[in-house]
Amino acid sequence: MQEQTIHHAREVPSPHALRSTAGIDAAREPVLELDQIQGNVIPGFSKSHETLLFLRIVDVSYCKRWLKEITPLIATAEEVLSFNRLYKALRTRRGYATVQATWVNIAFSYGALQRLTAGTPAELRDGNDFLDPAFREGMASRADVLGDPLIPDAEGNPARWLIGGPGNEAEILLIIQSDSAEALRETVISIKSRLAGVTVMLTQYGANLPQELAGHEHFKFLDGVSQPGVRGRASAHPDDVITPRQDPRDPNHGKPGQQLIWPGEFVFGYPYQDPAKPVNEPSDSASSTTTANPRNEREQLPVHRGAISEAGPSWGRNGSFLVFRRLRQDVGRFHAFLNEQARQQGISPALMGAKVVGRWLSGAPLSRSANEDAPDLANNECANNDFRFFHADPVLTGGAQPPDTLSPRCGGCAAPGTFEPAPADRQGGLCPFISHIRKGYPRDSLTKAGHDLCPNCSDEEKSAVSERDTQRRRILRRGLPYGPVSPSTLEHPLRDLHDEPVNLARPADRGLLFVCYQTSIIGQFEFLTHFWFNNPDFPEKGEGLDLVIGQHNGPNGERLRQARVPLKGGVVSLVTAQEWVIPTGGGYFFAPSLDALKLLFAGS
Repeated sequence: MQEQTIHHAREVPSPHALRSTAGIDAAREPVLELDQIQGNVIPGFSKSHETLLFLRIVDVSYCKRWLKEITPLIATAEEVLSFNRLYKALRTRRGYATVQATWVNIAFSYGALQRLTAGTPAELRDGNDFLDPAFREGMASRADVLGDPLIPDAEGNPARWLIGGPGNEAEILLIIQSDSAEALRETVISIKSRLAGVTVMLTQYGANLPQELAGHEHFKFLDGVSQPGVRGRASAHPDDVITPRQDPRDPNHGKPGQQLIWPGEFVFGYPYQDPAKPVNEPSDSASSTTTANPRNEREQLPVHRGAISEAGPSWGRNGSFLVFRRLRQDVGRFHAFLNEQARQQGISPALMGAKVVGRWLSGAPLSRSANEDAPDLANNECANNDFRFFHADPVLTGGAQPPDTLSPRCGGCAAPGTFEPAPADRQGGLCPFISHIRKGYPRDSLTKAGHDLCPNCSDEEKSAVSERDTQRRRILRRGLPYGPVSPSTLEHPLRDLHDEPVNLARPADRGLLFVCYQTSIIGQFEFLTHFWFNNPDFPEKGEGLDLVIGQHNGPNGERLRQARVPLKGGVVSLVTAQEWVIPTGGGYFFAPSLDALKLLFAGS
């Protein structure tokens, strides 16, 4: 048999067969109804090739008939998890991939669900008021919250989006992913040939970057390293967990540094993170959570109440909110900025890039390799995410088995090697406060939640309170790049092949098809965007914006961004009006359960 190499995205299936340890008792964790949950939510498709079909309903009756026909094609979490386990087992035993699959999932806008649930059956009609205000309004109406450009002729203004702008909103999103480009093409052709009651607004292709860039985004940094784990079991057996557990001494993590999150943060109908409890305790009947209104920060909006997360409609169980953002990346401009700033400060462009991102190009974290890239560290999946910011990384001792449960302290997990534990970094001297990974996931850093909820506490207590709130802001990312690889590098920046204004249909267009799942758009995706990435005072006052994806609208529409970066010679302030990640499409959707799909086409 000829060996076949398949370059998957980073997280699922993992490139290495991380096996769950024996003796992990997850009996308190719920058994997920995997035959009902769509498979890209949990555990995630993670295929190399993708086509997104954006559809508009033109005839509700015919659309329902089409939904009835396509529902058997919708991949469930049960099917995808079974495949992922088989894939890992075969790859471990044989040394290369031997199985392939093509998956399909579906999601609907709020407007689409209103149209499809109008009339019968009664259980749909009587409970279709979704609780999340962001989902009801739609992404284009939330451009101010997301920081998207307000100037009408700006490329990132929703009026100029390829999909999702005012009057151009998609009502149905089909996600089709495959290991094979040819299998994907055939599946898309087959699906398009059977469409009824809908029209195709946009067909968008995406793919994992080739060869040594597999798992990287177009700026050429490794992506998706800090994905959270999901608590929950696939069956009644206490060891049959969704996310493998690598260390019996650390039952609250999958891989080291991979915090396990209660599934109600991602799928409706299950316990969620209650910030009033320790992170390993689920919500209960007395639990409730709120989030600040990004348009009025003094107002708290309800998120979850009671023992489980609820969407609003009773049929929302086992569903999830899907956020889509089409983000164009101006690779040459980003590289040129980093290169010039590095020249001015007398450091390497690679180090300047690592300071802005928080990781080196390989994915090695600054927190564990401050002075140079460390590919061995990056390739060890039990070391590359095992660090904190407020606390030093604890050094565990003991003789647990199997060997990969002891990494990174004892090597194993993904690649051999022992790495120095990460020190505490409370002042951001190693990994700057403005770095992309610290803005998006502050871990145990002090946050506004810690200061507000525990004003008279010690910093140690505030760290614990902050982290409990941070863990309820997590999202499951499922994005893939689109467009050709740029020849630009940090050392030799090359301007992208077009001049502005950008023609988005031209070959030089490249970027990220960002997709994430959560049970509160306003409390997770929008919170991260508005209060963290775009906030110059998070996590510390006056530190600046995330220079990778942060956005800012000044009083006159100017887009000036500033960030403070500590270097050996002192703190430098990076200032730019340039943008290198530009929204060019988007939408808020709901990915229903398989039973809910059947209700949607009932009576067709």
